Amino acid sequence: MWNVPLHSFYMMMFVVFLLVVGSLVCYRLTLKNPDRDYTELKQRIQSWWWMIAIIFGILLAPTPVGISFFALLSFLALKEFFSIMPTRQADRRVLLWAYLAIPLQYYWVASEWYGMFLIFIPIYVFLFLPMRAVFIGETKGFIRSLGTIHWAVMLCVLCVSHLAYLLKLPVLNEQGGALGLVLFIIFITQFNDVCQYIWGKTLGKHKIIPKVSPKKTWEGFIGGVFTVTLISGGLAPYLTPLTTGQGLVAGCLIAISGFIGDVVISSVKRDLAIKDSGTLIPGHGGLLDRIDSLIYTAPLFFHFVYYLHY
Repeated sequence: MWNVPLHSFYMMMFVVFLLVVGSLVCYRLTLKNPDRDYTELKQRIQSWWWMIAIIFGILLAPTPVGISFFALLSFLALKEFFSIMPTRQADRRVLLWAYLAIPLQYYWVASEWYGMFLIFIPIYVFLFLPMRAVFIGETKGFIRSLGTIHWAVMLCVLCVSHLAYLLKLPVLNEQGGALGLVLFIIFITQFNDVCQYIWGKTLGKHKIIPKVSPKKTWEGFIGGVFTVTLISGGLAPYLTPLTTGQGLVAGCLIAISGFIGDVVISSVKRDLAIKDSGTLIPGHGGLLDRIDSLIYTAPLFFHFVYYLHY
């Protein structure tokens, strides 16, 4: 099967099956309710087809291609973040150095230099960016500007790069392979978003943080955590080195952190008075709108697996 580990292949086919079902449901709804506008739903499903096709193609390619893809993802996410955040004219040269952190961070991934991978952005970039800003000589807005820039690099570069490093970890589950870890975290994270949405729509009455995300409810959150934890426990042994018990813990961790990532980026957009972070993905908004949960779940999942098995 194109040298794809068996369980990863089954996982990919299951995702395709879900997309086929979603497309058929959308088509059915369109026929049943011709007066209703399902444009956004159609755009969302079409975008999912493109996104899944790209992700699968990248994961089936040699590992350097996958690392390069995630580096590009970091670049696009950071560019989008800077495009919505107000920055000073004087920050242009600092932003350049923030972008230059991307190839270096992914070089540490490719070379499997784990220590530098961990500390490069939190230590070296953190100390260097303010130094570069000092030489520009503009002190007004200095603290806010540097805090924003480094936080953006942490989210869009360091956190996202953990997805790439999953591809470099030694394979401990032959049936899942290196791509099994990436498939697992991406699927469980996105499935968590769907579950929390469905539970919230079905039973949601008590809002969690209405000023940040009015549609988020305790019923949706708890239902999503419960569902995703069970699914993760059953799926983890097939795609990852995790046992069923460890998979349950991982699922709970992903569900909670995915929710936090979602509402954190929502808070950013509320602060800036914008609905979406961009228009890159039709029906979904910007790239940050789509990977907001993944930004939080990827590093936590990576270090959970690394601590237990590497």
